[in-house]
Amino acid sequence: MNVCTDQLAMLLAAPGQLVSVSFLATDPQSSAMVAEAAAYPPNRGQAEQIFLMRPDLVLAGTYTSLESVALLRQLGVTVLQVPPVDALADVGPQMRLVADAMGRSAEGAALAAEFETGLAVLAVDLPPATAAFYYPNGYTTGEGTLSDDVLDHTGFRNVGAEAGLTGGGILPLERLVMAQPDVVVTSTPYPGASRSEEILAHPALAALRMQAGVAATTSADWVCGIPQLLRAVAAMKATREALE
Repeated sequence: MNVCTDQLAMLLAAPGQLVSVSFLATDPQSSAMVAEAAAYPPNRGQAEQIFLMRPDLVLAGTYTSLESVALLRQLGVTVLQVPPVDALADVGPQMRLVADAMGRSAEGAALAAEFETGLAVLAVDLPPATAAFYYPNGYTTGEGTLSDDVLDHTGFRNVGAEAGLTGGGILPLERLVMAQPDVVVTSTPYPGASRSEEILAHPALAALRMQAGVAATTSADWVCGIPQLLRAVAAMKATREALE
């Protein structure tokens, strides 16, 4: 019922074990496993729909579809609510947690070990540069987030964290320009056009981007504690090394 648990379940499930993933698993802006998700019937987090699938276990997030989670539990369905990953060190333990719940402990341990080995290889030992996340509506991420930890792992200080933001929030464009980051990290645009994205074409931001490095990443690689997160880490490592 959650895009991150969807992807962990697809990575860990035995053949025939997984019966449904959320509809967000097929959204390329949210999910890094769109092709894999197409093999499963989608659900929209509705308790009635999921109950009729007769699952032994439902994987959910801690913030989404709370009414459905409560109703499923009242109906006797086992629901594991998995919190979002806020640090790289939590990725492996979460993989093991979900795997244990699915009866796939050995597969979870192997997946976690592979991730942790890959992460260690991508560490950067250079003086920290500065980077800023900047998304539609001026949204950024600050301290205590997975994105912030990726920056720290790859040799960057986070402008959002230094501006005092905890979690996600809005970074005024003026504050971003005054910070003069070495790198601006942004996402690939959504199809079509939206007013929320107009700020990304502002002349002041365009001037900043001309002198700073720009890392345009796939948002889906940053969202969840799955192996594809290593692609985001590798991209930031390459960006930091390119500054040298």
